[in-house]
Order: sequence, then structure tokens, then C-alpha cells
Amino acid sequence: MDTAIHQKELVGTARMAGIWYLMLAISGMVGFLTLHSRIYVADDPSQTLANLTEHETLARIRLMFEFLIVISQALAAVWFYKLFKDIRHVAAWALAAWGMVNAVAIMISAMAMGGAIEIATSTMATNEKMIMIQLFNQFIRQAWGVGSLFFGLWLIPMGYIVISSERMPIWLGRVLILGGVGYLASTFINYIGVHQTWLEMLVIPATVGEFWMIAYLLIYGIRPGKSGCLTK
Repeated sequence: MDTAIHQKELVGTARMAGIWYLMLAISGMVGFLTLHSRIYVADDPSQTLANLTEHETLARIRLMFEFLIVISQALAAVWFYKLFKDIRHVAAWALAAWGMVNAVAIMISAMAMGGAIEIATSTMATNEKMIMIQLFNQFIRQAWGVGSLFFGLWLIPMGYIVISSERMPIWLGRVLILGGVGYLASTFINYIGVHQTWLEMLVIPATVGEFWMIAYLLIYGIRPGKSGCLTK
């Protein structure tokens, strides 16, 4: 009976982790992939400044989604640790720690966005505004760039726990690890000066693994341990 109760609690924890992970995915897609380029234009501070002043409400909505990314990443890290800590303690700790570091990196991006909005709506001279806007834009880009290292790192222990514990499909774990390695490789290659469209292919396994993980957590939760019955 105690085992059944513990398994029920684990499934509840898994589904909460899935909810936070889904919130992270949605806020990232809407905020970074959909809204970001409508405000922040790389290497064009004048257009970015124009976007910030003419579409201030949209810029603030973009900032709100950055807050949601930070919150959901941090809470997902906590719930994943709670889910896995008694299964693979060290890997669960690494998963939580690297998820938190990624949340901090995106928090730096959010701070830069807030600063950019304040500068754009201030009474500073236009030339001074553009200098500051370009600086903030770089902070945003580099926070996301360096943060992708830790996002890649967070997927690797996640995949390891899945494979070694057999509490979820083994191929899910393998895809997560491949996705984590892909994120790391993409970041390193990008920072050595290679900017090619094929780099986007390196993170495809991560996207597949993330949505697979979200779906599994929300639908099934987590399998019982080997002493129990594996039904999924």
C-alpha cells in the first residue's frame, strides 16, 4: 500500500513537472520565436529603438513572456529534482542546478529588455539611446547564447535518468541526450564564428525530446520502479 501511495505521489509530481515544462515551451515559443524579432532587430539599433517606442505595449508583452520563461524554467527544475531525487540523486541535482543556471541567464536577458524599454521611452538624445539599445540588445543575445549551453546540459542528466532508471521509454532518454549534445555543439560552433542554417538541425532532437517528455509526463507521469509493474 505504501508503494502504491508513493507511486501515486510520484505521478502527481511528474504531471506538475510536465505542466511547468509545457509552460516553459509555450512561453519560449511565443516570446522568443514569435514576438522577439518584431521588437529586437540584430545589428540595427535604430529599428529596434523605433520598435520599442512605436510598439511599447508589444515590447512589454515580450518582456512578460521572458518573465514566464524564467519562472517556468526555475519551477520545472525544482519539480524535476523532486521527481528524480530518490531515483538518481546526483543526476537529479545536476538537472536542477543546470536548469536554474539557465533561468538566471534568461533573467539577465529580461533585465536587459527592461532596461531597453526604459531607455527607449526616456528623454535621452537619440544617438545615446541607440548606443544603449545596441548594448542591451547584445546582453539579450549573449544571455540566450550562453544560456543554451546550460539548456543543453540540463537535457543530458534528464536523459541519463530516463535510460538508467527505465522509469520512462529508453529512446526518450537517448533523444534527450542527443538533443543536449546538439545544443552544446550548436553553441560552440556558433561562438567560433560559424553561422550556417544547418546548425538549426542540431537542436531538432532536443525539440522532439522535450515535447515527448512533456507528453509522457502529462499523460503517464512515471512508471513504477522495477519492483512494481511497468505498464507503459
